[in-house]
Amino acid sequence: MFTDPLAVRPLGAELRSVIATPTSVGGREALSVELTDEAIAGTPGVDYIDQPTFVLLTEELLTGVIDVDIRSGVREDAPEFARGFAGIAYRVTDESFEAVYVRPLNGTSLDPGEPRAARAVQYFAYPDWPFDRLREERPDGGYEGRADIRPEEWLHLRLEIGRTTLRVSINGTVVLDLLETLIAPRTGRIGLWVDIGTRALFANLRIASDSA
Repeated sequence: MFTDPLAVRPLGAELRSVIATPTSVGGREALSVELTDEAIAGTPGVDYIDQPTFVLLTEELLTGVIDVDIRSGVREDAPEFARGFAGIAYRVTDESFEAVYVRPLNGTSLDPGEPRAARAVQYFAYPDWPFDRLREERPDGGYEGRADIRPEEWLHLRLEIGRTTLRVSINGTVVLDLLETLIAPRTGRIGLWVDIGTRALFANLRIASDSA
């Protein structure tokens, strides 16, 4: 079991198109993560939007469980479509990774209307399966789901990762349950992931690898 309160930048972590700053909110220590100015000024689908934009940790996992607390919201300069995108990338290699992220502005208790209410949490697989391709080609695949979440409020994200399965829970409620993920399983690293227009806080990371 690997645990890290994320009160400081993790030892050996690499920053991929993000900045990471230790901070404290309400007396709670966390790591604040957002895109670099260069990434923000870049090209959609190349520099941001379901791209490798994360704090890349040294820890690796093939199957197991990842738990983390996340609090995210939109920056002052966020584009209109920003929803506070923040989550976890896993099985990160030079060629690919999988990820799950939240859109707290789409939380059901905010009553955002349809279809936004059905899009509060997202799975995607880089590089071939970003969210928009999944919506177009596999709209019934269960890769998006509802969640009772809000911006600027802490949530607990739990990923139960099998070789080709994934169960995602938020605050103890299952929000995604995938029987078939989209990349051949391989051991890879773990990242604290954010996207355009987002400022996110991460705390209390716990990684339990089945191979540990």
